[in-house]
Amino acid sequence: MPDAPPPAAPPPRPAARPDSGPSYAVPPGPAEKELYLSVLRSGRVSLRELMEQDAAAATRLLELGLLSQYAYQEWVVAVNPRIATAKLAAALRAGAGDLLARAETAGAGLDDLTDSYEATRQHTRIAHVFGQAQIQQRLLAIESDHWDEVLAAQPGPRAPEFMVENPRVRAALARGAVTDILYQPVARRAPHTAAYAAAATDWGMRLRVLDEPFARMMIFDRRIAVIATVDDNRSGAAFIGDRAVVDHLVRLFQRDWERAVRVPWFDEVGRELPEALRRVGELLAQGLTQRAVASRLGLSERTVAGHIARLRERYDAETLFQLGWLMRDGGRHG
Repeated sequence: MPDAPPPAAPPPRPAARPDSGPSYAVPPGPAEKELYLSVLRSGRVSLRELMEQDAAAATRLLELGLLSQYAYQEWVVAVNPRIATAKLAAALRAGAGDLLARAETAGAGLDDLTDSYEATRQHTRIAHVFGQAQIQQRLLAIESDHWDEVLAAQPGPRAPEFMVENPRVRAALARGAVTDILYQPVARRAPHTAAYAAAATDWGMRLRVLDEPFARMMIFDRRIAVIATVDDNRSGAAFIGDRAVVDHLVRLFQRDWERAVRVPWFDEVGRELPEALRRVGELLAQGLTQRAVASRLGLSERTVAGHIARLRERYDAETLFQLGWLMRDGGRHG
């Protein structure tokens, strides 16, 4: 018997599984059996020689565990078929158990989609609500839920009682939610609205002004729209869940949003840029990328992205390069 090092464990291969194709279910064919017997008679065979002789059969025998490789994959020897069969059977049983476990939890990853589907079904009708208290109660229920986007068109002057910080909205903005609000010029001229807009911009909202008539509405996650149904815009509202209607209202809002103008709300109220925005702007002016800015300031890229969005809104910048250019000298060129 030739003096040789003990056979090394074969290189890692994917575990045999019932659903991985016919390779493990079909027994070796005549060519593969003949090659196995050839290796068995020889004791050991060079892997290169074996591949040159019949690469497909050799690969299959290695997959089935009927052949094993020596260290450094230089030599191949035959393996007792009983041992190979036992290993294969164990792998198949493990694979079957894995499939059964996966079958038990097949729907677990779809829970959020199921919830969204059922919520959509629940809002397929139009609900008319009357009375300011009832409307606010229903809006509060929507605001208290998890949402990722709010589009709001608020024409006319804004009452001071609505120009206050909303903790639920602040929390949503902090986790990355989007809030776009459309005003008319009359709101811009009100000191309390300008002060609120400056603060809200700092939180992450975007507030623009459109000098055109438009209807009051709010759209949550492009799933539920709320529109006024009474002339006073307060005592009657419709909560709409019909997808086609909501999509139409989203398009109307986007059309108006694109025509609206950005407003330097900080300048409107005589406020300097917040320190965090100023530092981000300074680094952008130096030519740093968003990732480099985040690294330099020890912030997450998501936080820096929010700061950049607010700066772009403030300076009416379409690109990051343009924003960096406008931010030179502390933004005095903006």
